[in-house]
Amino acid sequence: MGDQMQFIVEKLNQEPFKKNYNLITFDSLESVQLLQLLSDVLGEIDPKHAVDIREELPEQTAKRMLSLLGILKYKPPGSVTDLSAFRQGLVTGSKPVIHPLLHWLLQRTNELKIRAYLARFLVKLEVPAEFLQDDTLADTNKQYEELMEAFKNLHKECEQLKTSGLSTAEIRRDISAMEEEKDQLVKRVERLKKRVETVQNHQRMLEIARQLRLERQREESVAQQKQEQKNQLFHAEQRLQRAQLQLKEMHHAVADSNPESLMKKLEEEINFNSYLVTEKIPKELESKKNSVYFLQKVIAEPALGQSDLNELELKINEVNAQMNQLVEKRMMKYEPIDSTFSMYRQQASIISRKKKAKAEELQAARKEMARAEKLMLQKNSQAQELEDSDILKGDEVRR
Repeated sequence: MGDQMQFIVEKLNQEPFKKNYNLITFDSLESVQLLQLLSDVLGEIDPKHAVDIREELPEQTAKRMLSLLGILKYKPPGSVTDLSAFRQGLVTGSKPVIHPLLHWLLQRTNELKIRAYLARFLVKLEVPAEFLQDDTLADTNKQYEELMEAFKNLHKECEQLKTSGLSTAEIRRDISAMEEEKDQLVKRVERLKKRVETVQNHQRMLEIARQLRLERQREESVAQQKQEQKNQLFHAEQRLQRAQLQLKEMHHAVADSNPESLMKKLEEEINFNSYLVTEKIPKELESKKNSVYFLQKVIAEPALGQSDLNELELKINEVNAQMNQLVEKRMMKYEPIDSTFSMYRQQASIISRKKKAKAEELQAARKEMARAEKLMLQKNSQAQELEDSDILKGDEVRR
């Protein structure tokens, strides 16, 4: 505690506070003076809080300070249950509350200034959902969010430039060095011009050199266009191969089938899709919903201790015992009838599981077929490239 007070006194005696305290005078401050001192420190971090606490009610002072401390993400020392005590101590100007708070603020004043500055622009305004139904408000809110993101990026770039190590003196030195290089280049060009002027037909030669440079630039541009057109041609050939392959498959399907087989195939596909839509996917969706419901229910429950777990285990065991007793009674009472029903239920369950497994196998087979078709297209394009390239024949290889 002594080191903490010593640190606070040293910081308050420096710029910009200049309080001229010592340990005795600081410790003898009254609650109102402590609150005013805290308000001055908060005002240094955020100028909006540089106010005289005598001009506002104690509740307003506490609310103002708590709002800024929440933005600065201050966590009071102690457990969560001490938050009410912290608020009460802040209202009354208690030393055990104010001293650790001043120590925390004075340790990181520059960092907190940046955080308070950013909070003015990055604390998002929550607009109720019913207001966002209006197109004008929705567009304005979207523009507001885009401007907030742009501000984040610009501030990040600004901080990076500040910490990049480039100072004004270094930039001026670089500019002066570049100006010297420019002067040297100008002098060199002047010397070369004087040397060229002594050559006969130098104007004609300069014109030819200029035309040569232009032609080389044009040649580079044409080569780049040629490469782009080659790429476009290659992609067009790939699309053509895919279209030809699809056309061939369609011709093959039409040649090897009749209307009855096509109708049967369509019926099978419709039945499979109907099974997915009406049985498989709704069951999976319901299972996922139940899992999410139980997980949300578990999250909403308070944290359980060991005694609560033991109690739940006892209840589970009791319920399981009751269920077993009821099942035994039911089996003793309805055993002849249930034996037949249970057989049918078992058969229906087996058929349902087989149907589900076959549907999954069919989906996996379709994915594998799509992957094989993609691979085949790649191989066809590679074969087409090999056909277009020059390949040595037998006589050429022997020579």
